[in-house]
Amino acid sequence: MSHHHHHHVDSTTGKIKTAFFLNFAFTIIELIGGILTNSMAILSDALHDLGDSLSLGLAWFLQKFSNKDHSPQFSFGYRRFSLLAALINSVVLIVGSVFILTEAVPRLLNPEQPNAGGMILLSLLGIVVNGAAVFKLRGGDSMNQKVMTWHMLEDVLGWLAVLIVSVIMFFTDLPILDPIASIGITLFILYNVIKNLVQTMRLFLEGVPNHIDLDDLITKINKIQHVNSTHHTHLWSMDGENHAFSTHIVVPAATTKQEVCNVKEQAKEILGPIKLEHVTIEIEYEDESCSLS
Repeated sequence: MSHHHHHHVDSTTGKIKTAFFLNFAFTIIELIGGILTNSMAILSDALHDLGDSLSLGLAWFLQKFSNKDHSPQFSFGYRRFSLLAALINSVVLIVGSVFILTEAVPRLLNPEQPNAGGMILLSLLGIVVNGAAVFKLRGGDSMNQKVMTWHMLEDVLGWLAVLIVSVIMFFTDLPILDPIASIGITLFILYNVIKNLVQTMRLFLEGVPNHIDLDDLITKINKIQHVNSTHHTHLWSMDGENHAFSTHIVVPAATTKQEVCNVKEQAKEILGPIKLEHVTIEIEYEDESCSLS
């Protein structure tokens, strides 16, 4: 059983690794191609692909690294490193997006004719390479792999947009379409990056995960037989997927060991639907004082 698990992890890591090298190599090609064709739309998509290359590289690294067991220095393990990776990735993309916008917006007033033929070739190559990455990553079980697959699909759609714009410019004299496409792609990137950055910062600050109602959990635990009250209840996330929970439950002074065990089991059942990696339930009798009060 253990062998099967490691084989699955290695398979996932291998797929992400292949997609990373495929994507990163093409990002270099399109950065050079964007400069040679004088196309801001190509450079914008290069930025998008650079962001995805960073995401893939970090996902590949973290797929192995975050599975490491806890250590004396990191008693919770290494899952939280993925948040650090997401933060770095977001900052890189925001800086890149602002740079692209400062280059693209002036071109709306003074459009420069890009090499439409070169743009068509690059966009066709982009569709093939990103399509191959999607094919390689499809059908994955890990969250990392699923998220990366969606990133690659977004890239395919971005390149389809560039292809349409470049074909139009090949047959008509409309150079303004290039900065318009560039600004559209960049704003799309910025919207998603800022949305992810807000979520990442929320997790960094140990906020309760968005999809979980902590008050509802507390209410349900307080309704368990032999539970007087709860306090010092905390719920936070390691990496957006794996969470941790702790609470102090006050029970009557006469509560037996078996009743305490039943309280704990019922509390764990209430917490069952949440993907919790760490649960701490401290039982206090009503006639003792809380050490944290």
